[in-house]
Amino acid sequence: MNPNLSSLLTRTDAVMAGANGWHPDPDLLLPNGVYRGTVHVGVDLGTAYTVLVVLDENYQPIAGEYQFAQVTRDGLVVDFVGAVDLLRRMKARVEQKLGFELTSAASAYPPGVPQAEVRATANVLYGAGLDCTGLIDEPTAANNVLQVRDGAVVDVGGGTTGVAIFRDGEVVYTADEPTGGTHFSLVIAGSTGTSFEEAEALKIDPKEQTRLFPVIRPVMEKVGSIINRNIAGHKVEHIYLVGGTCAYPGMDKVIQEMTGIETILPGNPLFVTPLGIAMHNN
Repeated sequence: MNPNLSSLLTRTDAVMAGANGWHPDPDLLLPNGVYRGTVHVGVDLGTAYTVLVVLDENYQPIAGEYQFAQVTRDGLVVDFVGAVDLLRRMKARVEQKLGFELTSAASAYPPGVPQAEVRATANVLYGAGLDCTGLIDEPTAANNVLQVRDGAVVDVGGGTTGVAIFRDGEVVYTADEPTGGTHFSLVIAGSTGTSFEEAEALKIDPKEQTRLFPVIRPVMEKVGSIINRNIAGHKVEHIYLVGGTCAYPGMDKVIQEMTGIETILPGNPLFVTPLGIAMHNN
């Protein structure tokens, strides 16, 4: 696995929290102070969160933003106008922080999504003023960051669970099935008698997570069963979890119990795939 993963994710957390620690190389500044170095931009249109991240020429995060938004569902763009408007506003705010315009980006899609829907994702970027220079499936994007040689990368997003099996650094199998963080929220809403929006807030509240764990454990176990079904017949000795849903305390332990396979949860799993998407933008 990537030996620099921890420092990369720590830096990303700081950037997403608004830390202004980027100091561009003076040799890459024009006389008017505009940065002329290469940047790599990634856009992750998730079911729950849209993430925009910018990396410098050394693939280190320098700016970014994420926002809760339900503009896609299970990898499909369901609110095209809303997605374009959201991304355009996020792009403008990040450009203001950086002091220069972003012109291109890569994006991603769950494995198995129809090509027509993949094109819709690209069109969201074009609509927001970004040339779409690359599209990559989400687990493979995550592995741009993780650098797993052998094992299964499991991306549990808002709507789906994506599985990619790697052998000698190459993808040998991918799959994607419904079940993710949105299902956590639906179960919480049903058990507490709250709205979906209120359930979303409860889900990420550290004071509520322990109390709600027994309620959502069955959904975690369903994710485990999805993983078991898709790794059957493959030799998998390690499972690597990414995606914001995996940040729920205890998720990795449930998956390890369900699969019997060592399960690794790297740093803040929400930002692994967006970082890998940005690395796909050249």
